[in-house]
Amino acid sequence: MSFSDNLENDLKNLEAQDERDPISIARSHQRKLSQRSSVLAAAPHAEKLRSGKFTSGLLTHATRIGHGLRTKINIMWMGTTLRLQAREHRLELQPTPEGVVAHFFLNEKEVKKEKVDLSGNPEKLAKEWLDSVGPRPTPEPIQDLEEDDEE
Repeated sequence: MSFSDNLENDLKNLEAQDERDPISIARSHQRKLSQRSSVLAAAPHAEKLRSGKFTSGLLTHATRIGHGLRTKINIMWMGTTLRLQAREHRLELQPTPEGVVAHFFLNEKEVKKEKVDLSGNPEKLAKEWLDSVGPRPTPEPIQDLEEDDEE
């Protein structure tokens, strides 16, 4: 028998053993129940985030401000999470059982987190996030090849 056959048999045996272990089954079941209850508790906030006026206003203001900064705002839904990205800056709005939380990221590191009032002013959140992005840097001037030849 080859090494890969042995490895495959060992993995199958471990999976079968886990399936028979009542403690492992109970932990897995408890984890799934906990996740489901958390999702159900966040559902009303997720629905408000997905279809509310706040989100529409936030997207409008972020796009307008980003245009002024000459920066494209990428918008995407990842499940119930709304993600806005401008260059290396990211804003994620995630529904939780307590409400919606805004996570501010810079280069994949979370720099700030705050609770969002969905009945509040979306322009304020858009400005707060895009102020950290700032205007697009001016490009370096390209040297003309003819100037290099003269030197």
